[in-house]
Amino acid sequence: MSVVAVLRQGDYLIASIQSDLSDSQVLALRDDLADRVGRTRARGMIVDVAALDVIDSFVARALRSIAVTARLRGAETVVVGIRPDVAIAMVQFSLNMQPLRTALDLDEALTVLDALTHRVAAV
Repeated sequence: MSVVAVLRQGDYLIASIQSDLSDSQVLALRDDLADRVGRTRARGMIVDVAALDVIDSFVARALRSIAVTARLRGAETVVVGIRPDVAIAMVQFSLNMQPLRTALDLDEALTVLDALTHRVAAV
């Protein structure tokens, strides 16, 4: 079984991380998502991190890199599923998540992406 399931829903990609990832898997995910954004012409991407027990500085940098890379390829990114204990640890360790957008769940993330992509399309 894959540790990351990537689905397409309309103009959006949804990447659901199924278990903790090694550093090499995080880098492979970043590269795969950058490629998929281009191939599918996705306008948005949701990365679900609910299965992660820890978001350390390496994973935080990789998530930021995913968002910046996707934006350079024309897609917005929203991260969902950060558990309360993980969020508290991230704050305690002063992890910088800018420019990531976050949402509590998939429904909220879809609403955020709809607002972002329609605003961009209207410009």
